[in-house]
Amino acid sequence: MGLKEIAEALCAHCRNGTEAEALNTLYAPDAVSVEAEPMKGMDSAETHGLDGIRGKHEWWNGAMEVHDGSVDGPYMHGADRFAVIFEMDATEKASGNRMQMKEVGIYTVAGGKIAREEFFYTM
Repeated sequence: MGLKEIAEALCAHCRNGTEAEALNTLYAPDAVSVEAEPMKGMDSAETHGLDGIRGKHEWWNGAMEVHDGSVDGPYMHGADRFAVIFEMDATEKASGNRMQMKEVGIYTVAGGKIAREEFFYTM
């Protein structure tokens, strides 16, 4: 699968709520995920390995209720990167705090798999 096909497949999974399948099929086992800052309960903004990235998804699904969201992209960049813009209307389950979020994900592909994802957002 080429860069454009991987990018389009990731966006389709995100739109359809099948992110777990995207992790299983599109990501390298040693992929790295980088947040703008450490997530709650984490010491580092970086997560290494597919199991760690799955854990981030599990945390999000357990901590947040998503009311609505959109996926804009992919936006291609060169031979190995693409970007996606995500917007979400979500409520933190523990506090009941509802928020509007927008972030840009930058993805790097190597060896036919997503090897790195980086997220940019206002803090």
